[in-house]
Amino acid sequence: MRVPQDGTDFNIAGSLARVAEAYSGETGLVSRKKGSYQHWTFRELYENSELYAAALSGEGIRPGQRVILMVPPSMEFVCLTFALFKLGAVVILIDPGMGYKNLLRCIGGVRPDVLVGIPKAQLFSRIFPGPFKTIHTRVCVGHSFGFLGRSLQQICLKINNHADHFVASSRNDLAAIIFTTGSTGPPKGVQYTHGIFHAQLQIIREYYKIMPGDVDQPAFPLFALFSTALGAKAVIPEMNPARPAKVDPVKFIRTILDNEVTYSFGSPAIWDVVSRYCLTHNIVLPVKKILMAGAPVPGDLIERVSMVIPEDGEIHTPYGATESLPVSSVSGKEILKETWGQTKRGKGTCVGRPVPGVTIDIIKSVEGPVSSWDKVEVLPPGEIGEIVVHGPVVTLSYENNDAENELAKIVNGDTVRHRMGDMGYYDEFGRLWFCGRKAHRVLTGHGVMYTIPCEAIFNEHPQVFRSALVGLGDPGAQTPVIIVELAEGAVHSDKLMDELCALARNNPLTEKIENYLVHPAFPVDIRHNAKIFREKLAVWAEGQMDEGG
Repeated sequence: MRVPQDGTDFNIAGSLARVAEAYSGETGLVSRKKGSYQHWTFRELYENSELYAAALSGEGIRPGQRVILMVPPSMEFVCLTFALFKLGAVVILIDPGMGYKNLLRCIGGVRPDVLVGIPKAQLFSRIFPGPFKTIHTRVCVGHSFGFLGRSLQQICLKINNHADHFVASSRNDLAAIIFTTGSTGPPKGVQYTHGIFHAQLQIIREYYKIMPGDVDQPAFPLFALFSTALGAKAVIPEMNPARPAKVDPVKFIRTILDNEVTYSFGSPAIWDVVSRYCLTHNIVLPVKKILMAGAPVPGDLIERVSMVIPEDGEIHTPYGATESLPVSSVSGKEILKETWGQTKRGKGTCVGRPVPGVTIDIIKSVEGPVSSWDKVEVLPPGEIGEIVVHGPVVTLSYENNDAENELAKIVNGDTVRHRMGDMGYYDEFGRLWFCGRKAHRVLTGHGVMYTIPCEAIFNEHPQVFRSALVGLGDPGAQTPVIIVELAEGAVHSDKLMDELCALARNNPLTEKIENYLVHPAFPVDIRHNAKIFREKLAVWAEGQMDEGG
């Protein structure tokens, strides 16, 4: 077993080798299938990744080749990912739930050399061959039926060469391309280096104190890799990661209880479903640490989740994006004690203080590219502006997208800052507050209106599940419109509309809003089922207004 040393070799696959050496016989991964659990030790995960690396190397996969991995959360997903990292290949990860048009566009844009995927994915590539035209090697994870590529299982049976296939990697060597959710436009491929993965691991280990002995149930597949690399047992939940809001709470809770899960990362949509079920059935989970991210996390959800975990349990809401994660964090206790009341009054959502090593600045909003840092105006606490971040978890580039790189990156020599595309401000305590996406601002003739502060006013109505502020018309003269999705059991009525109007009139943030619509079910992102697609709602609202609403 080759065990690379930190500081001399950045290939992230080395982390699995180190864990396997230190915790060889301890369980590293658990999966439930057909009513029973399967377990793999860290040693078995390492050996499987070695076997897969040998098999893939035998198929001609070499350093720098782009390998699109289309395998659901499983032992194979974890071990294949580490195997590809080990070979120095670039792993391409795309959410299958983004819709086939976006999926095909993303695949065509990264020009993959190899497809490693389940039969369904291989068949998909045959039905839509255009974006897959650059692929020269196919490995099928499952029955290949003789035409879906070489069977991984069959290849592995023929392996008799156990030579070390580990490829040394520098901090800046490309490790993966991971796609954004596309909440404010088409999904973009983000380049992840081995150094960025190392920095993320360090933050998770040192800031959130995730250690060997912890048991993680990650609702986002990529986090199973982090857990394994940190020596924590990962439990694969029984759920469709592309539909977190549709999680079956019985199954999700069962694997938590059966495996005494201590830590879990998931979107607010998941924990909303799970916490309600726990309260209804008087269930207390053993989870000591919960991370919720992907969209602003309401205080009432934090309060509800805190009621279904141990008294000494912790809730954290990290803030970041695919391009840089995490950049700040705040505890649930601080939210409930100090910031949630301000959020309800329209002050924005507190996302905490920068994590160690990350610098966050608020700059005066700029349209278009920023050529140099000395051309920006850094704003003082209390003033809303663009959120710009710098640090070891900040990715340097989008894949094959110079236009987006110019818009999102500010380069000064070796320093690359990322414009988050979000608006926010610092308070007097050094905490960052999120006010919404820059692209979602409503630019009226009376000034700028920000989504998160304005929507908070209407979200206080007991019959409102959530709301969305959109602007109709040309920027600078837009008409603000509030769209609400009703809470379960609520009824659309003139009385409700009158009450929403009264809420608006009583707050200076919303007093100019005169138009209100009710939408049956907001369109949301695939990855977290929590980010609202306000662009789609704006198009819908325009149609409603044209029809007399």
